[in-house]
Amino acid sequence: MQFFHLINPLYTASGFVIGTLVGFTGVGGGSLMTPLLVLLFGIHPATAVGTDLLYAGITKICGSAVHGRNDAIDWRVVRLLASGSVPAAAVSLWTLAHFGVDSKGTSAVITSTLGFALLLTAVTLIFRRRLLRSVSAFLDRRTQRQISAFTVTLGVALGVLVSISSVGAGAIGVTVLLMLYPRMPTVRIVGTDIAHAVPLTLLAGAGHWILGSIDWALLVSLLCGSIPGIAIGSHFASRVPDRVLRPLMAGTLALVGGKLVF
Repeated sequence: MQFFHLINPLYTASGFVIGTLVGFTGVGGGSLMTPLLVLLFGIHPATAVGTDLLYAGITKICGSAVHGRNDAIDWRVVRLLASGSVPAAAVSLWTLAHFGVDSKGTSAVITSTLGFALLLTAVTLIFRRRLLRSVSAFLDRRTQRQISAFTVTLGVALGVLVSISSVGAGAIGVTVLLMLYPRMPTVRIVGTDIAHAVPLTLLAGAGHWILGSIDWALLVSLLCGSIPGIAIGSHFASRVPDRVLRPLMAGTLALVGGKLVF
């Protein structure tokens, strides 16, 4: 009975909606959840980031299992991303721990990084089509080895952004993966992005746990909604044609951009 007292229906409903979006498109987790917790629910930024990271890690384990069963994950790309993101996240967390997560300086860094990540996400959303067109000719001339190096570099950038702000793994990650691998089916891009987010968010979330910036009651409420949500979204994502999934992804990205702009 005490367990049910931890559950806030409003948090659970938010977790379900965002979990479903993540299952379908791979985006919406940090880009929507962290601003939602900070701006709408008044959660402290450090607590919102830490709780959202563990929430995202556990949620995306479920999404990865479904996408993996549907053969919608490119594990080679996942390994390339993780080889950059995991070390970068570890260094970022060590830096936060060194300066103290409760200090004014660290709070300012978290807030500034969150703002930067949200602005960067907004730019990728607003100019996504133009970015894809502008880099397609350049990337077509790159060798497979160079594309792999770009993928590792993307992982490093995501490792820093996600560990400090919890934002970037979805919207930014999916957009850049679409640039690097334009011939990969959309559902595989989504599955690969979700699978890569698992080790990254779990590591970053564990780091914030050690730093003491986790709200466990909030986490339980979010997971009660997000786990069934991402399972449903991931299940149906592989059954939706590319011509339907791509506009759905674009709509989700536009929704995130609208939240950021307004």
